[in-house]
Amino acid sequence: MSKLYFIPGSQDLYGEECLKQVAADCRDMVGFLNEKLGDVVDIELLPTVETAKICVEDIRVAENDDDCVGVITWMHTFSPAKMWIKGLQHLTKPLLHLHTQYNEKLPYDSIDMDFMNLNQAAHGDREYGYIVARLGIAHEVVAGYYKHERVISQIRRFAEVAKAISLSKNLTVATFGNNMRDVAVTDGNRLESQIRYGWEIKYWGIGEIAKLANEASDAEIDAKMDEYTSKYTMATDNIEAVREQAKYEVALDKFIAGTGVGAFTDTFQDLFGLRQLPGIAAQNLMAKGIGFGPEGDYKISAFSAVLMKMAENRGGATGFIEDYTYDLTEGEELELASHMLEVPASFAASKPEIQVHPLGIGGKEDPARLVFDGVTGDGIQVTLVDMGDHFRIICADIELVKQPAPMPKLPVARIMYRHKPNFAIGTAAWCYAGGAHHSVVSTSLTRDDIAMFARLTGTEFIAIGDDTTEADLQKF
Repeated sequence: MSKLYFIPGSQDLYGEECLKQVAADCRDMVGFLNEKLGDVVDIELLPTVETAKICVEDIRVAENDDDCVGVITWMHTFSPAKMWIKGLQHLTKPLLHLHTQYNEKLPYDSIDMDFMNLNQAAHGDREYGYIVARLGIAHEVVAGYYKHERVISQIRRFAEVAKAISLSKNLTVATFGNNMRDVAVTDGNRLESQIRYGWEIKYWGIGEIAKLANEASDAEIDAKMDEYTSKYTMATDNIEAVREQAKYEVALDKFIAGTGVGAFTDTFQDLFGLRQLPGIAAQNLMAKGIGFGPEGDYKISAFSAVLMKMAENRGGATGFIEDYTYDLTEGEELELASHMLEVPASFAASKPEIQVHPLGIGGKEDPARLVFDGVTGDGIQVTLVDMGDHFRIICADIELVKQPAPMPKLPVARIMYRHKPNFAIGTAAWCYAGGAHHSVVSTSLTRDDIAMFARLTGTEFIAIGDDTTEADLQKF
């Protein structure tokens, strides 16, 4: 279970009784937070920071605990911030500054100096907030009474984002082949990706998968076929093509287990040794949380794994998508998003069908793939691009809609959405910002989730939505 450490701040100026009360109040608070957030994360209390030495010791505990994904700090009393400098300089995990009080209301009839000295987050948290800002530490601030539902939901969001960042820092991406020839946006600075996000981008030849696929036993393939038929409708007589995809997934399962990778890319321009472009194999793995990027797009492969982790407790759909084509009926503009094959089945509005059709690109055998219409509802489209001297995250609010008419001759996953605030502004803003044609769409996450990830990782963030105006287009 992932863990957050709760580190309160005080000092010895107010005496031993005050510090005992601080510790008791913090135990009570942590107990309450665990009741509310225990399904997402465990919260563990560390000793109250009274000196720089205690602060360093607390931070070292958090840093050395592999289960720890982040730290919550709160100043119960005034806690002189110079005590926090050395400790905070050791901190590399996400930081939440909880700006709250143990008491919700002031006891107007009985309040005295002892009460004020004990309960002075308004004083202590500002001192602490200054030093965090002065040190330039990326962090999140949640302000409000800790028992209020709004505050609990914001702490929950921090926990989910922190867990995603923890996965990010330990993520290995396997690239089978390089990015698609001559395509710009799928490329990027892989070294800087590792420095900033922790992604280890490693190359393996596609022959590794071809070899493992050729070694797959009939029993292994049969087991994978049983999984397919239990989850999907078999809508093809070409069972051999489906078994070929099952071989690829058996191979990828073994490769992932043996290497510990959490995301991968392939490209139709480098399939030596494979008879098909992986379709069902990639779709099924994405539905299990494995990141994927086509045409060698390592950034979207890693980013999709991170965002799927962020959304894992929320239901809904999160995964890779590609911008494809438009319906430009005036005033009713829609986008059809899809890909040649690889859209995760989590976006299916009903039970997907397994179909086999020619691909028309890549020069390989007709691949098996999952075909379905997409879910509906509010969502976001988010991408990460390399701007040369920095990374940029672009997040657009969208509405996923039902397709206006059937598409019987389009045998791929079909996701349709409406751009906000409207087509003209929403898509122009995406283009001005340099948004890629590969992205992650989610009906689970919101722009607030993505903004927090960007803030905690020091990434430039651009949001597009109902609050975006035509005048905003001049700012990009």
